[in-house]
Amino acid sequence: MQLSLGPILFFWERQRVLDFYAEMATQPLDAIYLGETVCAKRRALRLDDWLGLARELREASSAEVLLSGLALVEAASELSSLRRLCDNGELRVEANDMAAVQFLRERGLPFVAGPALNIYNGYTLAEMLDCGLQRWVPPVECSGALIRACLNQLDELGRQRPEVELFAYGHLPLAYSARCFTARAENRPKDDCELCCQSYPEGIPLLSQEGEALFTLNGIQTLSANVCNLLADYPQLAAAGADLLRLSPRVAGMPGVIGAFDKVRQGDLPPLAVSGCNGYWHGRPGMLGAQEAGLC
Repeated sequence: MQLSLGPILFFWERQRVLDFYAEMATQPLDAIYLGETVCAKRRALRLDDWLGLARELREASSAEVLLSGLALVEAASELSSLRRLCDNGELRVEANDMAAVQFLRERGLPFVAGPALNIYNGYTLAEMLDCGLQRWVPPVECSGALIRACLNQLDELGRQRPEVELFAYGHLPLAYSARCFTARAENRPKDDCELCCQSYPEGIPLLSQEGEALFTLNGIQTLSANVCNLLADYPQLAAAGADLLRLSPRVAGMPGVIGAFDKVRQGDLPPLAVSGCNGYWHGRPGMLGAQEAGLC
């Protein structure tokens, strides 16, 4: 099983991003995704900066480096930027919007289907294979049973399975909106947000009226409040056909997270339980842990 580092979902200032990837270059990772997937206004690094960083990472690490595109394209300027990203000429692209799929298909370029694409059955997977899909990152709400069913359906269609990359750690990206929730929380208009999300390197916790952690607000993106952690489910992940496990960056502690997953894939027994949520994987409400869902 390989380990991948997903794109940074939060808005970090430029030096923090560079320092983070300098540290990640020394980690036992097989794939590293770069780029902005949430908001086009976040321009601490531009395309040329990401490409330069990719070259440095490839020199310092054996990991494949990929570029991730926006999950919600709202303007012609964003579409133009996405086209340039698809035409980068160096790195394989993770498509998180069908516009990127179209651009890549027209150019005959292989791509990764990111978790923001709505792929829930083998027939859709087959269509995406015809467009150039090589690796599939299922939507985070997919259960292990659903993923197995999709792959079995693809087998029945006589199609070769793509690589499967499962979102195994991090705040789950749940939804995107034209409204910026972070700007709204600071009583700012979206068009004059002053990039206030940079003040929240792991988003803004949103509590229920009872004070229970419910969501995490990250600009136009809504994430889970709890961190998903599928380390205890490692044997089931392999049985479901996973080739890679995606670890989503957090502001602190990533070397420890990567190290824990690396030890298990090297042969250590997975823990009996971990903190965080894994309800979606078991076909239950996503915010639940296995014990809460009655699965342990």
